[in-house]
Amino acid sequence: MLIRTILAAMALACVAAPASFAQAAYQPPRTPDGRPDLQGTWTNASITTLERVDRYKTTTLAPEEVEQATLNHPQLVRMRTEDIANTPATGLLTGRDLLMGRGYNAFWIDPGTRFGVVRGVARTAWITDPPDGKIPYSEAGRKLAHAGEERLGYSDPEARPLPDRCLATGGRTGPPMVNGLYNNHYQIVQTPGHVLIHTEMISHARVIPIGKPHQPSGVAPLFGDSIGWWDGDTLVIETTSFNAYHAWQDHPAYLSATAKVTERFSRVAEGQLLYQFTVDDPTYYSQPWSGEIAFWNDGEAIYEYACHEGNHAMEGILRGARHREALGLPLDQANEE
Repeated sequence: MLIRTILAAMALACVAAPASFAQAAYQPPRTPDGRPDLQGTWTNASITTLERVDRYKTTTLAPEEVEQATLNHPQLVRMRTEDIANTPATGLLTGRDLLMGRGYNAFWIDPGTRFGVVRGVARTAWITDPPDGKIPYSEAGRKLAHAGEERLGYSDPEARPLPDRCLATGGRTGPPMVNGLYNNHYQIVQTPGHVLIHTEMISHARVIPIGKPHQPSGVAPLFGDSIGWWDGDTLVIETTSFNAYHAWQDHPAYLSATAKVTERFSRVAEGQLLYQFTVDDPTYYSQPWSGEIAFWNDGEAIYEYACHEGNHAMEGILRGARHREALGLPLDQANEE
């Protein structure tokens, strides 16, 4: 009961925090070379999602809607009601949450407890264009994405995406950099010649040169070739030449080798960072699409991410594949057992 009360109070706190992004003439702290100081640890943890889910009719919430929408959000309901939130006095868990088909119980997730607030408005989706908050797949792009998903298999480690192998994850690393179930912190370090963005999830570092040209087109890093420049007080990062393998790496946005993603980072208030992005990829989408994500400093730090330690998922996947082989069953249906 105490846990339920605490979580309910946390959910209600979203009405007031984080504060709306200030539109006044905010003067950001600056580095010795005079640029806005983006350095520090930031988080985009939120129950706001990249796309608008169908339970919401709009991509924004009116002030009077925020409290009830927060309390009714599935992630917060889950955290209040799952096994870990109802532990008996014995301290023993029933495991009912895992029996419902979930890989984690609620104790291990940390999605955030409030909707993101951008320009003073609570958002149900980060996507701002198209206005419906949906990724604008073309018909050909959706078929291509589905075909790519079917390529993933269970026969060996190389058939699984990089997150399963504890090597990388596209959703947090970006671009664009999108929040998830946990590990939503980023550390930014900058010098006159480079900006480094260190993601908490699987501990990946994006190193972006400032004022340099793109690498030759034949060079295709997994997360693309990023370069940066300053547009007044806004850091702009342009990423092209994505590796074809990128599309299947647990990223909500499929990106082809010819895609271009433009990101913009602006200090807009004390402890607040506005992150904007545009995805331009005719291979998958019927139009370029854009969004805005709220980042803020919650006083936390990034800790070691030791994905390989005690990771039983890959062993379980491969054992399941060997079992299906012994039964003469196709491996592409391994997730059904």
